[in-house]
Amino acid sequence: MSQNDAQAAVTSEQTARDTRRPPLLEVTDLRKWFPIQKGFFSRTVGQVKAVDGVSFYVRPGETLGLVGESGCGKTTTGRLIMHAFPPTAGDILFDDQELGKVNIAEVDKQQLKRLRRNMQMVFQDPYSSLNPRMNLLQNVGEPLLVNEIARGQELEDRVAELLRVVGLRPEYLNRYPHAFSGGQRQRIGVARALALNPQLIVLDEPVSALDVSVQAQILNLLQDLQEEFDLTYLFIAHDLSVVEHISDRVAVMYVGMLVESARTELLYRNPLHPYTEALLSSVPKPDPRDRAEPIVLEGDVADPANPPSGCYFHPRCFYNDNDRCMEETPELRELEQGHFVRCHYAGELELTGVA
Repeated sequence: MSQNDAQAAVTSEQTARDTRRPPLLEVTDLRKWFPIQKGFFSRTVGQVKAVDGVSFYVRPGETLGLVGESGCGKTTTGRLIMHAFPPTAGDILFDDQELGKVNIAEVDKQQLKRLRRNMQMVFQDPYSSLNPRMNLLQNVGEPLLVNEIARGQELEDRVAELLRVVGLRPEYLNRYPHAFSGGQRQRIGVARALALNPQLIVLDEPVSALDVSVQAQILNLLQDLQEEFDLTYLFIAHDLSVVEHISDRVAVMYVGMLVESARTELLYRNPLHPYTEALLSSVPKPDPRDRAEPIVLEGDVADPANPPSGCYFHPRCFYNDNDRCMEETPELRELEQGHFVRCHYAGELELTGVA
């Protein structure tokens, strides 16, 4: 058996095993439209369709990478899952270990407080996500205090242990965030997210503000913590090299819509959507002899307040040569097991992936 065949067999076995596990998080037809208001009476004259009919699932212990250009709606999707603001429509089902399966889109404040013990978030900017007026004991220990889990010496011991887990010294308890580097601050953010032993962590571009060498350290830390604490990640990013390293599956967004999702190896090797092909062409190649030019998309990203008719991607698509793409909106359909794509001609086009 060749190496490729062996890898395909392992992937197939893992996919079959995963399909037997019920999703921890299941998002169905999620939408978030922000009103455009003008005039003295603030009349609504339009809608910004930041998230427009997104559906995906994440199984326990899995990492789903959510990727796309800036402004595609991936961060808004993460914040909707955390109920930072209510969705316009759609369901967000979360299998909470205490409350059972709950629709986050419909919970009240009391339920939300209990849910957030098992759902945490790590933010993009490690410099603004920590309170500069609070030391590490206060920053990391705040979730424990708010949820009345630990106080006094017990709180101090718990925070000291969390710092050890993320690779920081317990002696730093009384230091303030300004005394740490960007990578260390992100470790503090991870420690705070772990404080309540959550089931799900939403990682909103957690390494994009860090140096490349520090990125690798944080990614390895996240993988080690996932294995140690049986964590489930929704990893939001725009760097496909980072996503490939950490994700089990990848979902690609464009102008508020999900255009493709599949297991990481399958999507990188065999993309079915032209937008995914363009994104993958920008991934750096380790072989210096491979000088393939990246695909440069013409035009600008569609305006979510005034998207084009038909397929949102058709004004920038190299394969758009008929009226169907301009008039008919493609549906998200499953072409292979676990491989979903939103394109009229998916499976017919010969697209290039990353070997």
